[in-house]
Amino acid sequence: PRVELAWAMKAHQHAQVYFNLISSVDPKFLNLTKVDDQIYSDFRRTFRELKIDVLDPEDLKSEPAKEKWRPFCLRFEGLVEDFNYGTLLRLDCSKDYTEENTIFG
Repeated sequence: PRVELAWAMKAHQHAQVYFNLISSVDPKFLNLTKVDDQIYSDFRRTFRELKIDVLDPEDLKSEPAKEKWRPFCLRFEGLVEDFNYGTLLRLDCSKDYTEENTIFG
């Protein structure tokens, strides 16, 4: 539990920084890593059916989902710092970060 809390706190801090960044810059001009285009292409190819505007937690945390997410993340080992780091996600992209609308993935 102590390690999970530390990860969650770090994820929260990252989420605040990135939210401020993406809220102040037009996303089409924003690159968070040198391989953003590759990550996005691989993501869309791997998760073709994933509905991203309103996420279902089962699509992130179920055992079948984890079997897809692990190999996807491992593709970026050595290319992206903290390639397997957890993140806070809004379940519904049209709503703010709230306890009810946020999941740690």
